[in-house]
Amino acid sequence: MLAITTLLSAPNAARINRIIESLETEFGLNDVQATADPHITYQLAGVRKLSLLKAVLRDVARTTKPFPAFTTGLGVFPGTNPVIYIPVLRSDALNQLHMRIVNATAPLCLRTDKFSSPDCWMPHISLALHDTSPDLLGPVLQHLNKETFNLRLNINNIAILRQEGEHFVQEKVFGFEGLKNEKPALLF
Repeated sequence: MLAITTLLSAPNAARINRIIESLETEFGLNDVQATADPHITYQLAGVRKLSLLKAVLRDVARTTKPFPAFTTGLGVFPGTNPVIYIPVLRSDALNQLHMRIVNATAPLCLRTDKFSSPDCWMPHISLALHDTSPDLLGPVLQHLNKETFNLRLNINNIAILRQEGEHFVQEKVFGFEGLKNEKPALLF
């Protein structure tokens, strides 16, 4: 399984990693560290050919200008192991990028997760997952409530993260270039 993401800039990644480390120190929560790079996920997918996926994502990145995105508050996906996250506010630019990624990769995907569809997609930055419990939820949220989570993110890349055992590692990162989408000339 691959994750198609945007990696956070170094300052934002450092701040998120400090929060994650505090959750490990205070509560022993460290499963989120299976992905060392804080990110926003657009899609989880299995693909036929990684080289084709790289080519279409390279094209999306080449024709996308960097843009800001913003976060605020905290969120919880409930369940046996609740996920604690920072919501990323959806904007026209973020929605358009997500749609471009989904449309460009659709012919290549063997399977995707149901939460990648535009109607269900909830952009976020995970702080804790898999090793949480409903009993820990209150104390963890009380701990996190000491901070604010209003970040300005610079959306300037598409990254492919590849699952390697229990970890996700960087496969390829494409920086945004903002070039005009040049359509091939029609040949008669």
